[in-house]
Amino acid sequence: MGIGKTLIIIGVLFILAGLFFMAGGRLTFLGHLPGDIHFSRGNTEFYFPVISCILVSVIGTILLNLFFRR
Repeated sequence: MGIGKTLIIIGVLFILAGLFFMAGGRLTFLGHLPGDIHFSRGNTEFYFPVISCILVSVIGTILLNLFFRR
């Protein structure tokens, strides 16, 4: 793969990441799915979005396989 094509792909990924961060406030379901772990006790709070991480990973894997399939 040439340097030009690599730079274009990196640029598109940066644009998509920017759009994702701009729309971050509107994606209220992400991080509040059933299966996400959230504990609160007193002043201590623990939060780990297990299912949200799996969902983002699966979607990312599908998209990367579509774009980089040989």
